[in-house]
Amino acid sequence: MSQQSRTRPSGSATALNEAYDTALLDLDGVVYAGGEAIAYAVESLRTARGGGMRLAYVTNNALRPPLAVAEHLTELGVPAEPDEVITSAQAVARLISEQFPAGSKVLVIGGEGLRVALRERGLVPVESAADGPAAVVQGYGGPELAWGRFAEACYAINHGVPWFASNTDLTIPSARGIMPGNGAAVEVVRIATGAEPQVAGKPLPPMHRETILRTGARRALVVGDRLDTDIEGAFNGGVDSLLVLTGVTDGAGLLAAEPRHRPTYVDADLRGLLTGQPEVTERVGGGFGCGGWTASVGGDALVLDGDGDPLDGLRALCAAAWTDAGDGACGRDAGKALARLGL
Repeated sequence: MSQQSRTRPSGSATALNEAYDTALLDLDGVVYAGGEAIAYAVESLRTARGGGMRLAYVTNNALRPPLAVAEHLTELGVPAEPDEVITSAQAVARLISEQFPAGSKVLVIGGEGLRVALRERGLVPVESAADGPAAVVQGYGGPELAWGRFAEACYAINHGVPWFASNTDLTIPSARGIMPGNGAAVEVVRIATGAEPQVAGKPLPPMHRETILRTGARRALVVGDRLDTDIEGAFNGGVDSLLVLTGVTDGAGLLAAEPRHRPTYVDADLRGLLTGQPEVTERVGGGFGCGGWTASVGGDALVLDGDGDPLDGLRALCAAAWTDAGDGACGRDAGKALARLGL
């Protein structure tokens, strides 16, 4: 089934870690949240790696350099090397380096991850608009990022300096809940300047290109928790995707997904990497079935009948909702159906 015409999650008779050579894994909301490993993540990733699957950690978070991310993953129990970590800081640094010569100064609004990535490309990080930067780059700088950093960006941009952003995720998950992401900070600068940045991160092509260049993946599976970055990025890159329900996306958001936000597979967490995926089929007499569940459209609502694994019920509901919505977003009430699944 082509991604453009996806009307139901796909099945796989083969475990995903055997069907794909490389997992392109998001971090926040997939592997960890607030610095702590998500349930089943460590064991699942170690098993997938032990079975021969290559793991690459692909994150829009530009705060930390790859070495720090790899060390954190290793501390959690997932051995990782810096070259297995791909960040939006690396993608945006490559984007800048293709437009400005080595030695160019770049005003950094963000964390150390941006500075390391710029130096890797022969660019010179600076801290003030008075330093004569050729470009401004903005990335997530953590909750302690001072308001004055936004002012420096505005001073430079308002004098015509080109503006780049690592990513525009409005939110990121944390141990305490959802918090503002780099996209929220980008909005501050956009409002103050009226300018538009060149953006590198997921779901845009520069990030996917960076990932493929660094991993050499031939049959990649994107694994993420966000429809508007991870899954859309896979859609734009023409590769398959697995949505895990450990981060931002909930059942209601999944059912309302437009075509570019519909994942190939859906599972509860990273244990889904180690298994096949059940088929969703059309039922005789109407509706869509998965496991012991049948989902259909009844009036203004999605209707769910049967019993069994709640994930199978959700997959069946996806088929009913996506088929009904076509190229749009399903507007049917799914409240009662999702409540039956505990979702």
